[in-house]
Amino acid sequence: MIRVEDLHFCYPGAQEKALSGVSFEVKPGEIFGFLGPSGAGKSTVQRILNKQLSADHGLVTYSGQALADWGREYFQEIGVSFELPNLFERLSGSANLLALAAFYKKPSRPPKELFELVGLSEALNKKVSEYSKGMKQRLVFLRSIQHAPKMLFLDEPTGGNDPATTERIIEVIAAEKARGATVLLTTHDMRVAEALCDRIAFINEGQIVACDTPRNLKLEHGQSGVEVEFVRDEELRREVFDPKDAQQRESLAALLASGEVETLHSREASLGEIFIKLTGRGLV
Repeated sequence: MIRVEDLHFCYPGAQEKALSGVSFEVKPGEIFGFLGPSGAGKSTVQRILNKQLSADHGLVTYSGQALADWGREYFQEIGVSFELPNLFERLSGSANLLALAAFYKKPSRPPKELFELVGLSEALNKKVSEYSKGMKQRLVFLRSIQHAPKMLFLDEPTGGNDPATTERIIEVIAAEKARGATVLLTTHDMRVAEALCDRIAFINEGQIVACDTPRNLKLEHGQSGVEVEFVRDEELRREVFDPKDAQQRESLAALLASGEVETLHSREASLGEIFIKLTGRGLV
């Protein structure tokens, strides 16, 4: 669906490039995650792909056609959820959706139906100026999906929302994939990435440092183990054993036989831990 080759970009006046040789492909029908800390280049990639910015160097193709050759019809194909809400503050939430719906050739979903999806029903006719940060982010997200686009660019779509609301947004994004949408998702929320992404690219300082499925990234770069909680000398203790190590397997077997074990579960490296291992910095 989207192919990016050797993308370079430098903001005017900046000494360092925001992007330096970024290449990746988003396949039709997949959710492709872009993970990285603030300033890593995630949003810059999004802005180039939704035509807010023009790359200094590199090639972007959408459905086999160079992005530069797409005219206004491109915006009929895509939906964009921006990291920072850009809304008509004096209008109601419903009016915001209807105003944008007028630009699309095909019918958009009714605002009431969309608001129910993310728990905003009570705010349907409220002025956006009265919305909280999280509510505004949900409205921006709804605006991106209302016309059933083929391609979704989602930049921190769960920002400012509580865990329960985040779960609702995750469900809606999964439903968009199920109807056939392709999604480019940028986030630093590991829960969102784990729940949704078919493949993930780690980006740091304008370069992609790893790209694969979440499972393959964990197998290649993570350290698995068995975490055991047990009581010894009236003290609760916790220890992680590597099942690939023969000596540690023996120690684990002896502990299990002791009757001291209270909990036992597998442990795998998180995507956040893997990112730190590869880049030396966190995702926030």
